[in-house]
Amino acid sequence: MSLRARDTVVRELMDDPDCDSARLAATLRRFDTVNRLWSGWAALYRARLGPFLASLERPARVLDLGSGGGDLVTRLAGLAERDGLDVRWVGADPDARALEVARGRASSRIEFRASDASSLRSAGERFDAVVSNHVLHHLSAFDLAGFAADSRALTDGLVLHSDIRRSRTAYGLYAVGVTPFAPGTFLRTDGLRSIRRSYRAAELEAALGHPWTVRDASPFRVVAEAPGDA
Repeated sequence: MSLRARDTVVRELMDDPDCDSARLAATLRRFDTVNRLWSGWAALYRARLGPFLASLERPARVLDLGSGGGDLVTRLAGLAERDGLDVRWVGADPDARALEVARGRASSRIEFRASDASSLRSAGERFDAVVSNHVLHHLSAFDLAGFAADSRALTDGLVLHSDIRRSRTAYGLYAVGVTPFAPGTFLRTDGLRSIRRSYRAAELEAALGHPWTVRDASPFRVVAEAPGDA
């Protein structure tokens, strides 16, 4: 199998609306552990999101698009609270199965909505920052363009989309490293399929176009950043 080019044909099992619900719920819950090991959001928060929120010097609202089981928004909320920042967090996902898991993580500062970027934009919602994790590689070229535009339209602040970086190293290390966490979930199969579908930095920057910048955040991660559309 070659990883020189994106595999835009392969689909992840958990994207099937008829997939096993128990395995899906277990996958969403175990993302908390896997994302802590692989996603790099603690570093991204320290480098970009945290300083940006602190610079506002006022209460803020942050949107997590495609929030899944809610692990990312919950983790970011904890980091912000430890920094003494007053932030309200919204996790949006159109998948009712994901929301069923995520709503167990709701709190006075975190809410979850059955929605997507386009619907929130149409409703006139605005946030101080918009983030996503592991969303971009799921999208077709047409949907990627729409998602990128919608995410910018939802803020006049900062947009950060983090995703997997396609590489043979990432594929090999993930295949081995996820094994202890994989039983009863889609983590191994879908994680490897995600790597096959994912971008390299130059590919993603070309796909997104101006004003997006895309960088390698680690050997396994790419981050797309843009200003909001004021």
